[in-house]
Amino acid sequence: MAQPSTIIYTHPDCAFSVAAKMDYRKRKVEYTEIDLSKQADQIPALLKLTDGDRVTPVIIENGVVTIGFKGGT
Repeated sequence: MAQPSTIIYTHPDCAFSVAAKMDYRKRKVEYTEIDLSKQADQIPALLKLTDGDRVTPVIIENGVVTIGFKGGT
């Protein structure tokens, strides 16, 4: 089975991360979560995606990077 093509960088203290995950689950979109509180080694990858901003969520969907979460579509 193929890996989900959506990756969400999250942090448990981030309400927008929680909202993004809830939205993706509601829409039944599979995703891979990278919880930066547990996977600190992924922070450099996040910083590369955000030009150095420590912000979550960062969502990569089919190669398109979205910084932040603005609610369901």
